[in-house]
Amino acid sequence: MNSKRRLSKIFIHAALCLVSIVCLFPIVWMCIIAFKDPSESVSGFSSLLIHQFSSQNISRLMALIPFGTNFKNSILSTLGGTITTLFFCSLAGFGFAKYRFPGRNGLFYFLIATMLVPPEVGSVPLFLIMKKLGLINSLWSLIIPRMTTAVGIFYMRQYILGVPDSLVEAARIDGCNEFKIYYRIVLPIIKPAIASWTVLTVVARWNDFFWPLLFLRNQENYTLMVSLSMLPFSEGMSTPWPVIMCGTMIITLPVIIVYLTMQLFFKEGITEGAVKG
Repeated sequence: MNSKRRLSKIFIHAALCLVSIVCLFPIVWMCIIAFKDPSESVSGFSSLLIHQFSSQNISRLMALIPFGTNFKNSILSTLGGTITTLFFCSLAGFGFAKYRFPGRNGLFYFLIATMLVPPEVGSVPLFLIMKKLGLINSLWSLIIPRMTTAVGIFYMRQYILGVPDSLVEAARIDGCNEFKIYYRIVLPIIKPAIASWTVLTVVARWNDFFWPLLFLRNQENYTLMVSLSMLPFSEGMSTPWPVIMCGTMIITLPVIIVYLTMQLFFKEGITEGAVKG
């Protein structure tokens, strides 16, 4: 029996290692290409070897696009969009989960129904609204329209339903106002939900291409994702793949850092915000 268990564990670990290698290979290959000399091969098995380490791809990337400005735009739009979405979605989810008011179910079901409509359907009217508000070519046009999302409200509401009503009632008896209940009781309990939704939102906002391309007009206001996509894909007779891979590597790193940071909150207990006697 013990030998069968050992073989089973060995097989499982081998399978997991194989899957990990397959998943990590594109990232490793990207990083290798990013530091190769442009004269070296970027295809076939030879592309996995660096014969001459070169950092000039970074300087070439900086010369081709306003990297610093575009990076700042990506940071600001992602940070602003994530903070506002987390606040409003969790607040709305708290309202739907813990309050009883006329039409609550109907309004919630209508909200869920909007998830069936692709966001791109509303791109033209949304563009006209942003134009009327004078927000075209502004990072606010990437933040304001998506301060709340139906998916975010649904996700937060489902998680907050698990918060014991007794905690909320005890806080009211102790004299807490409604916003303090949300801030002091509910938010600490739903830290895992906040962390996971932060990762999803950061990835979506950081990798966003359609909306920045629609609302932003010049390269100085582009996000890094849009600016990188507009790199000259030909220099003479060759495509500058090392430069493209260098930019892709830089874009990927912040998302990985955010994911590893947010993992610290994934295993927080649901009683984090409980009142201790």
